[in-house]
Amino acid sequence: MRGRDRSEEHRAVLTELTEIAADRKVDLTLVAGDLFDTGSPTPVAEEIVWDTLLRLAEVAPVVIVAGNHDNPTRIDAVAPLLGRAGIIAIGAPRSPDSGGLVEVAGARIGLLPFVSQKGIVRAAEIMASDPDQNAGLYQERVQRVVERLTEGMGTDTVNLLVTHLTVFGAVTGGGERVAHVFGYAVPPTVFPGHLSYVALGHLHRQQKIPHPGAVWYSGSPMQLDFGEVDDTKGVLVVEAGPGKPATVTTVPIASGRRLVTVKGRLEEVLAKTDDLGEAYVKVVLTEKGRVGLADEVRAVIPDAVEVILESPQERLSDPEPRTRLDPRDAFSRYLGERGAVDTRVESLFAELLDEVGT
Repeated sequence: MRGRDRSEEHRAVLTELTEIAADRKVDLTLVAGDLFDTGSPTPVAEEIVWDTLLRLAEVAPVVIVAGNHDNPTRIDAVAPLLGRAGIIAIGAPRSPDSGGLVEVAGARIGLLPFVSQKGIVRAAEIMASDPDQNAGLYQERVQRVVERLTEGMGTDTVNLLVTHLTVFGAVTGGGERVAHVFGYAVPPTVFPGHLSYVALGHLHRQQKIPHPGAVWYSGSPMQLDFGEVDDTKGVLVVEAGPGKPATVTTVPIASGRRLVTVKGRLEEVLAKTDDLGEAYVKVVLTEKGRVGLADEVRAVIPDAVEVILESPQERLSDPEPRTRLDPRDAFSRYLGERGAVDTRVESLFAELLDEVGT
């Protein structure tokens, strides 16, 4: 978050998550993608993630699919090593008889990692066809894949699906990558009724999807973006049996630092400092800018990671170097600054980056 090292915070959050799994004596842990924030994670990020997964595997088997932030090739490369610890991980989509359907802890589990736009709709079709037609083709093909992964499931087993995608009716949390969320989504009807539970990854807000069955986004375990300041973070504990509706319990995680947005004139903002605690803060000032205004804020609120004027939209803090931005975010900002926003172009750019593992 804008130069802030949150690695120790991640360790604390994931330790709490592991403790919840142990205390609840879970039979299985499902991870629906986005183990990392980038396809080329730092060694520290990898150490935190792999250590957490190994500790979870000491409690119960772990099943993982790759998300859009992950590099599927890297996930598949370490999958044999993870398998020795009781962790099933797949990076790229597979057919049911090639690892896309597994039986673990008495459950049949369909595994569908993030499927990129290019994986469903060729780039030429995106550029040459109407976007609505492409979206419809994406839905149709994803549904076909889901049907293939779940067609062998009967009513006498616990049937699970773990996938990473956008479902119509869901609410975004604020930190998702636009090119991988908007324009390509599927209706809840793609999930057949004989599924006991559908574990969704991709969106950061924990939520149930409108569906007769238990279809849930677990959300991110900590607040990652100021669009998530009102979100309650936690994990989902699911109880499921053959032929029975699954029950889902939300268990909050308290270890992560809060993200808070404060707004007003300088004196109004500074008057709220006693309520901020250790939160990371976004400050929105509703007054005319002047030299040193951002410094005045940070002198009192050292954890103000962003200081902006509401109008005109002028950033008071030093401009963030382009090299620190995720390439997708930098490209999206570039288009926005030039009045040339086009989600199709952003989607294609994201696909090119995915191809080279960025």
